Amino acid sequence: MRDARSLWLHAAVILLLFALNFLLPEYHRGIFSRVMVLAVFAMGYNLAFGYTGLLSLGHAMFFAAGLYGTGLTIYHLGWSVWPALGAGLLAGTLLALVIGFLALRTTGVAFMIVTLMFAQVFYLTTLYFTTYTRGEEGLVLPQAMRTLALPGASFSLTDPTTRYMAALALLTIALGLTLFLVRSPYGRALIAIRENEERMRMLGYDVFANKLGSVVISGLICAAAGAAYAVLFGYVGSGFASIQYSILPLLWVLLGGAATTLGPFVGTLFMFYIIDTASDYTTAYLLVVGLALILLILYFPKGIAGTVRERWLPWLP
Repeated sequence: MRDARSLWLHAAVILLLFALNFLLPEYHRGIFSRVMVLAVFAMGYNLAFGYTGLLSLGHAMFFAAGLYGTGLTIYHLGWSVWPALGAGLLAGTLLALVIGFLALRTTGVAFMIVTLMFAQVFYLTTLYFTTYTRGEEGLVLPQAMRTLALPGASFSLTDPTTRYMAALALLTIALGLTLFLVRSPYGRALIAIRENEERMRMLGYDVFANKLGSVVISGLICAAAGAAYAVLFGYVGSGFASIQYSILPLLWVLLGGAATTLGPFVGTLFMFYIIDTASDYTTAYLLVVGLALILLILYFPKGIAGTVRERWLPWLP
């Protein structure tokens, strides 16, 4: 019964987002397209942080690996969208495997610092090879090369409707994968490792392997978001590898509710709109955002979806 209600809720969210494509004005459709892609980034982060208990400050490098893996192959090698997306996913996954293998030899604050250091190395690398990356200036992908080929048809990803639907498809896949993982025995094992790592080790679980798997899957999802961002919005820049983009998914997850499947999307959407609305009225919009975040923490201490689950809907995943 709990699983059925959960599936119906997630299906309703996807159907609502699909309907909004025909109801929202173009400006808000653009915001929702961006929010959905970045929410996938937050979902990847949530798998490592929320469900496994790994506080990382280096996930920007996985997002940026997908972004650069896709963007550079399109811009410099002339690859089409599908192979370029594959390159972005592969780059992010391999990077997550290497970084996870090294960083997971530490725990707690040390893990956070190590991931931050690796992320800074990645960021500085994008600045060093400016011949190819153009650093902070970044690369603008040619519109003609942002075409998605499907059997019998092709779609320009510069079209607002196509961009929205592609972002929705990515969100649907990421949401379905996250829901499947957290409901599976593997997901239960990750939650148990988060709660009591030593007990899981005593029960015979390979804690390192399980945590490494979580980092790799998390990196894959983040890389998928980065790759999609490159082809949907046509821009690749070093800013996406900076420390800011490692802190943002943490903030989005905390706002929406860590260890909830819908929390990352809720947090990303809330953050985007409160900044957008406040900036319309004052240049001191960050003050308004700060006050709103304080109120949110006071009344929703476990994030929006997390507090809703705790108080009213305990069946929420």
